[in-house]
Amino acid sequence: MGRRRAQPAVRPRLPVAYGAEVTPIKPGEPDPTPADSLARAAAEAAAVLDETAVLDETVALGAPVPPNDGPRRYEPGEFPTPPPEQRRGPQLARRSQIRHSTSDERLLANRGSGDFTHADPWRVLRIQSEFVEGFDLLADLPRAVTVFGSARVPRDHPDYEVGRRLGAALVEAGFAVITGGGPGAMEAANRGAQEAGGLSVGLGIELPFEQKLNDWVDLGVSFRYFFVRKTMFVKYAEAFVILPGGLGTLDELFEALTLVQTGKVRRFPVVLLGTDYWRGLLDWLRGTVVGTARMKDTDLDLFSLTDDVDEAVRLVVDGIASSTPPQPRGR
Repeated sequence: MGRRRAQPAVRPRLPVAYGAEVTPIKPGEPDPTPADSLARAAAEAAAVLDETAVLDETVALGAPVPPNDGPRRYEPGEFPTPPPEQRRGPQLARRSQIRHSTSDERLLANRGSGDFTHADPWRVLRIQSEFVEGFDLLADLPRAVTVFGSARVPRDHPDYEVGRRLGAALVEAGFAVITGGGPGAMEAANRGAQEAGGLSVGLGIELPFEQKLNDWVDLGVSFRYFFVRKTMFVKYAEAFVILPGGLGTLDELFEALTLVQTGKVRRFPVVLLGTDYWRGLLDWLRGTVVGTARMKDTDLDLFSLTDDVDEAVRLVVDGIASSTPPQPRGR
């Protein structure tokens, strides 16, 4: 095969506006004068970018283009000039949202209003600090079980004595005891654990009508946010034992069951202590919730029901040791 003959170079007239027709210059043809070329290119570019502009081909280089009072229309493939923008870490601000001061400048400025402490960014920092406080306090906690129950149980009530015996039995089985740190059943479990020589932990909550940590708490912290507190209950416990209680106790019960059912936590026994109190809930779950296909009947095996403190501890120990929650008795 013969060698392919090289094609002669063709140069366009310069400059060429987007969308303008290219007129090639043939070899040997002289270039137009720079003034003529640039003036014509300016007119062509203006005509392409603004269809309504009235231009004369004799527009001098740099002459202003008549303004267009109508909306700007862009040709296919053409893009408007990007607006000014400002990067603040991962944040992006444009146009009127751009700040004209630096972070250091705002930090070192004179003290202003304290309203910023109630804004969401500051609230996020407070939430973060609560997680840090909880993790720091409980990082070296030994094996523990969380006990829930009503804050309204008086000290002469039978449920108080049950909670006290439960706290002691859990310590004898090798567990620290975690509660919400309040009075009633929580105090009873803390008291039983402390009197048995074990570690008694209280995780309190800031409420307008509730209490300080009870006197039988050896290690404690109070939280502003329920969800931070509940994270600590689950993260640092290996099981829940739940005494009769009200809405707060029910909230903690159903959150634990949901976490187990959805696989967010595994090998997490949940034991209800007090057959007479919890039987109505169990009957409703079985007859109404399962009966109307809102829940699987196997979900009833996520928790156990008993009246006996020693059996409650056994269910905890067996449930932790097995890969699945233990089968409850007496149901």
